[in-house]
Amino acid sequence: TGKLAKQAHGSVVVRSGDTMLLATIVSSYEPMDVDFLPLTVDYREKYAAAGRFPGGFFKREARPSDTEVLVMRLVDRALRPLFPGDYHAGTQVMIQLMSADKEVLPDSLAG
Repeated sequence: TGKLAKQAHGSVVVRSGDTMLLATIVSSYEPMDVDFLPLTVDYREKYAAAGRFPGGFFKREARPSDTEVLVMRLVDRALRPLFPGDYHAGTQVMIQLMSADKEVLPDSLAG
């Protein structure tokens, strides 16, 4: 889009209804000395995206929930075959839920 995440190598805003995701990608310029693709996928659903605030015992959003971990695996398994076999640069994909709608599930947009 060019308006959000200007320091990332690539970014896209995905929207369906009132559900909106920001996906950014950053990759190192030099390949690593490994024989696999070092791909890291991070997916976060902030409480404020749904108009809620964390309460109870855990007041902060520290570690990912089970749902977030499953979405990370879903995105990783969808993206990994799209990279060439000789691509060994460290790559990070960060997906953030910006706003949520009760009718559209955000994991369907992420994967």
